[in-house]
Amino acid sequence: MEATEPEKAFAEGLGQWVSYTDAIALYAVHNASTPDTQSGAQAAVCAGVGDEFARIRTRLERAIIRGGTPVRGQTGIALPMPQADMPTDLTSLFEPYRRYYLAHQREMDLQVGPLRANVRAALVNASPALKQLGALDEALDGILCEREARLLATLPQLLKKRFAYLRQRHQQALTDTQQTDDPAQWMQPQAWLERFYQELHTVLLAELDLRLQPALGLLEALHNKKEKHA
Repeated sequence: MEATEPEKAFAEGLGQWVSYTDAIALYAVHNASTPDTQSGAQAAVCAGVGDEFARIRTRLERAIIRGGTPVRGQTGIALPMPQADMPTDLTSLFEPYRRYYLAHQREMDLQVGPLRANVRAALVNASPALKQLGALDEALDGILCEREARLLATLPQLLKKRFAYLRQRHQQALTDTQQTDDPAQWMQPQAWLERFYQELHTVLLAELDLRLQPALGLLEALHNKKEKHA
């Protein structure tokens, strides 16, 4: 089987997400006339949005890595720790972890979306060519955001399946060795719940990277334009 060229694969994949009317809108934005100029305030603009990007990324990463609550206390939820009286059915046992993941997703929604809009606004003031790029990003955001949201909403359910698998292996090992289960041991190194915690944080960090990619791409375009005229 011949390998598909990356550019062709991307175009075909994007075509499945974009309707005919969306494609017309994108074509209009892409082909708008934008004579290039240099803005004297571009360096300050680039530094400002770059600092904002770094602050938000660091804040969200720390909230995930530390295993505590997300940044906003009103939306945050502590990562649940095993207790002796935990429920035994899978749905009830996993529910705190589902809520924890959703809390982080809400925090990303609250911060990453406005950040991306701020970077777009910086492009408008940088040059006509970058203004066009910002308009294209805004159009793509409007077209793809609902599809992306639906896909990201499936992650807690996928994590539930992984949670169930690790728990089942743990229970089978107890049966094989005729040992009594002890929730206090679940967070020992290499234990099943400790392993799930690590995987949960890995998925959250990967989702954060995915959500930040559009804003990062816009920032890189802004930075490259600045270097070109340095």
